[in-house]
Amino acid sequence: MEQRLIPERFRVLSGSMLKLIAVFTMLIDHVAANFLQDAGIVLFRVFNHDVTLYYCMRSIGRLAFPLFAFLLVEGFLHTHDKKRYGISLAILAVVSELPWNLVHEGKLFCGTQNVMFTLLAGFLALCAIERFKDNAAMLFVVLSSLFVAVLVLKTDYSCRGYCFVILLYMLRNMPVVRAVAGSAVLPSLWVGGLAFVPIAFYNGKRGFIRGRFWQYMFYAVYPVHMFIMYLFKYVIQ
Repeated sequence: MEQRLIPERFRVLSGSMLKLIAVFTMLIDHVAANFLQDAGIVLFRVFNHDVTLYYCMRSIGRLAFPLFAFLLVEGFLHTHDKKRYGISLAILAVVSELPWNLVHEGKLFCGTQNVMFTLLAGFLALCAIERFKDNAAMLFVVLSSLFVAVLVLKTDYSCRGYCFVILLYMLRNMPVVRAVAGSAVLPSLWVGGLAFVPIAFYNGKRGFIRGRFWQYMFYAVYPVHMFIMYLFKYVIQ
């Protein structure tokens, strides 16, 4: 039985609200990473250390990946068609690769891969856990192969992101342990761990983002916003 951190009446965030939070924090993070790294805009000082706008925006952006990973696990648990879900993730990862390459290195190919490949590997790992739950040897081979794949391909968030997805799934009924262990796995530690605050207020409902059209629009935000940022960088340069 799932533990309850927040009383039911206070769990007011639907899956749609978590998606919006994930998208907006991602946009904040990517704007800072692409346009403010060298701006040097100081907001205030703490113990003689400058706290810049860039740092604050990147810190806010650390919430995005844990939320997307959590939503991936929720989608895996509740989808009626895992095959279509996986194919959609694979298509999104491939489509996103060109804008990822352009915005990061300004060319068609680069040495790293976008985060959708990390999420896809995590999704395939969950499928393997479900499919080979009675075959430990095969499960080990599949999970290890996916682990090596994200390392070799140099996907965004790499093996930590991959392991984070698996951890969220395995500890889905233990939210306290999930939050502590998840924060330790994330590269940004406690900053990214703050994503477990909105997760604690999740009510398990889908929310207002319904139907294939709006779901695909949600998916499209990732490649489209990167391509727009590339165009801005191109114009500025």
